[in-house]
Amino acid sequence: MRIRFTKMQGAGNDFVVLDETQGRFGLSAAQYRWLADRHFGVGADQILTVRPAPAAGVDFEYVIHNADGAEVEQCGNGARCFARFVRDQGLTAKDSLRVQTLGGVIEPRLTPDGRVTVDMGAPIFELPRIPFDGAGLTPRPQGPWQTWPLDLGVAAVAVAVVSMGNPHAVQLVTDVETAPVHAQGPLIESHARFPRRVNAGFLQVLDRAHVKLRVWERGAGETLACGTGACAAVVAGIRLGQLDARVDVQTRGGVLTIEWAGEGRPVFMTGPATTVFQGEVDVPVLK
Repeated sequence: MRIRFTKMQGAGNDFVVLDETQGRFGLSAAQYRWLADRHFGVGADQILTVRPAPAAGVDFEYVIHNADGAEVEQCGNGARCFARFVRDQGLTAKDSLRVQTLGGVIEPRLTPDGRVTVDMGAPIFELPRIPFDGAGLTPRPQGPWQTWPLDLGVAAVAVAVVSMGNPHAVQLVTDVETAPVHAQGPLIESHARFPRRVNAGFLQVLDRAHVKLRVWERGAGETLACGTGACAAVVAGIRLGQLDARVDVQTRGGVLTIEWAGEGRPVFMTGPATTVFQGEVDVPVLK
């Protein structure tokens, strides 16, 4: 089956974007994995699919598959690329959109400077909704909030847990460049306390308005940037008393600006969204 695709990136987090507004391709999990494969397919951290609005009050459906072929709830950098794609492809004339994801409705907005701001919705802290199993654990007070102890077998870490429509475990580190992202990331991702697995963030606070961040993404490994990870890290930093309401997040792929006014309020993420190239590819039959 031959399909058209667009390769995009947001702060180095790269995507294959598919237009299914005129009909679905019916891709299997194995075919999504093939598309994401950097040796045999196109290569991407996630596959993003544009579908028609599933209900009144939204403009499109936004479907996300990780590089391992699994469908996931949310992708922040992808949301910016999604908004740029539908506008550039003439699928909408709007600058502001309402988009349905598996994790809820988000609202991306194209800005005059070419970047995209996304209303990512309010963060979720209730443990069953993240989901995180805290049974038998004692949280550790830190600032006005708390962290949770996590036994990794080879080490014990303290993580702040939050959902941005997808689950995140954020730990504070003194130096993000030397943080054990590849050693601890897979262990945190698949830890039994997170029944749907989790994205593992490693956050270095530079000052109250600037941080560095690396994220081991669920189903993708370390990526150059993670939009929901940046949102979750800043929310955690604010609740732990480390950060102010507007923070520039330096990732390995670029800078994202995150704003959060406090509990019950939405998180706003602003950053780039760039088209790299377009093409066609013959997708093999895979089960």
